Amino acid sequence: MPSKSVTLGDTKIDYVVFGRGAKPLVILPGLADGIQTVRAKALLLAFFYRKYGRHFRVYVFSRKRLLPEGYSTKEMAQDQKIVLEKLGIKKYYLMGISQGGMIAQHLAIISPEAVERLVLAVTVPRVNDLLVKSINAWVEMVEKGQSANLLVDTFENIYTAKRLKRYRPFYPLLRRVGQLKDPKRFLIQAYSCLTHDSYEDLGQIIAPTLILGAANDRVLGVAGSKEMAEKIAHSRLSVYKEMGHAVYEESDAFNREVITFYLEEE
Repeated sequence: MPSKSVTLGDTKIDYVVFGRGAKPLVILPGLADGIQTVRAKALLLAFFYRKYGRHFRVYVFSRKRLLPEGYSTKEMAQDQKIVLEKLGIKKYYLMGISQGGMIAQHLAIISPEAVERLVLAVTVPRVNDLLVKSINAWVEMVEKGQSANLLVDTFENIYTAKRLKRYRPFYPLLRRVGQLKDPKRFLIQAYSCLTHDSYEDLGQIIAPTLILGAANDRVLGVAGSKEMAEKIAHSRLSVYKEMGHAVYEESDAFNREVITFYLEEE
């Protein structure tokens, strides 16, 4: 399954599309996009989101190939809006995960007529102390040329202890193959997390919204999920008590809840 792309100025935005449904579902992934874009993960994404593909026409987008210095989550949302318009996708369901959720907040604010239902997963409306600690640690690794440790540290912070038992034997391999091809791309995206702030504008979101947090999220925490639920009028909050930041990957209940939420309208 090849990835596709849309020209945007002097660069392109890559995306993967699959699924048997008619309704467009736009998925914006997290900071892992700074490590590897969807161009390299088309088959993996189609497999991972296969349950969504039974119901929807699924679009998973990367950020721009060439990222300008100081590129913000709000600017990412503005570019995403342009791309969706170019593709003729006028109304859609939207899910943003982690950094993708930061972008999705802005997109739902600037495109209220287009976003019909919104899922914000393990994300925040503004910077908090845990976010700063997590992102700065990863930035320091990359800036010191220690990106081989980035994947290992990410795994240690996003997965539950049960899942880590499965992954830890592969850490030596991850360290050998884990050098970033484009450290600058990762750093620009990481810095955008450190300046993200949609908090005061969240009241402008009119789409029915499902907010999903994880009580043991060691990257962003769960307080931001609660803040968003207080600010977004037509929202409901689910917190997964035994899960960490990678709840979207580890929990079947998470994906069932998201699909059920989208199908409520149908």
